[in-house]
Amino acid sequence: MFSLLLVVIYISFISLGLPDSLLGSAWPVMRTAFNVPLSFAGIVSMIIAGGTIFSSLMSDRLTRKLGTGLVTAISVGMTALALFGFSASNSFVTICLWAIPYGLGAGAVDAALNNYVALHYASRHMSWLHCFWGVGTSISPYIMGYFLGTKFGWQGGYRAVSVIQIVLTIALFSSLKLWRNKKAGTDGSGKVSKPLSVFQAVRIRGVPFILIAFFGYCALETTTGL
Repeated sequence: MFSLLLVVIYISFISLGLPDSLLGSAWPVMRTAFNVPLSFAGIVSMIIAGGTIFSSLMSDRLTRKLGTGLVTAISVGMTALALFGFSASNSFVTICLWAIPYGLGAGAVDAALNNYVALHYASRHMSWLHCFWGVGTSISPYIMGYFLGTKFGWQGGYRAVSVIQIVLTIALFSSLKLWRNKKAGTDGSGKVSKPLSVFQAVRIRGVPFILIAFFGYCALETTTGL
């Protein structure tokens, strides 16, 4: 059962990566439909990033209250809804509004799954986890590229990924019992861990340098994605 749960987590990270390359792939066409400058992609991207940061910071509290499985299922569901909203949008403002739940869903599931795997699996699985995220980000431009060549356009690309996310959401809700073997808020030994505030976490030796390195990585990733 524990191995089956790991498969579910891997698939979840593929799903997490799928939306991340869509905006950069579709924006050259989307901007002409909305009659906005190319640079406005940065606005959408930063709204998504803001939601991701906020929900990541709230992830620990949500996970302790709802459990990792339920947080993951709800978050993927939010992302699916946001992607469908993108596909139905007819203005730049609407895209910006749908970018809010998009970011909130992505941040919560990212932090929750990373934490869960770090606590309950061997360290090598963390590397595989992010490898599967890369699979998702590599596949989505091909999905969008295919639909851009059809009558469905960029809306069809977003809608297709939304359907994939909806299917995964159903699968995650169906697998909730697999997550109940491990309690949220415990470390690998089963002891209850005390939550740290953001300021307490930053004071841990080495954390500021990790944050600086991660900021640089995210800047490179986002720029490349657009």
